[in-house]
Amino acid sequence: MLRELILPVWKIPKGKVATYGEVARAAGYPRYARQVAWALRAAHGAIPWHRVVGAGGHIKLPGAPGMEQRLRLQNEGVTFRGRRIHMRLHEFKFLATAKKVR
Repeated sequence: MLRELILPVWKIPKGKVATYGEVARAAGYPRYARQVAWALRAAHGAIPWHRVVGAGGHIKLPGAPGMEQRLRLQNEGVTFRGRRIHMRLHEFKFLATAKKVR
């Protein structure tokens, strides 16, 4: 299931972001946002993990990893309003959500 949760992350283009909850919904597992975070951590940077953020455009990673995420996003052209990403400009909308596989 962890692999299924991170498949939608590949669809997020440069300069766009999606929330953990939206990634979970796109994978067909609504309310599994926390498991998306675990799956991204288990992937060890093999996917564009930095394009997934907390609700409201917050970077949830503390310290140096959070700063790395912010710098990666800024390098892709993502803009911030204070500590939050300007979601109106950069939020990626998945076309269709997968049906839950249970």
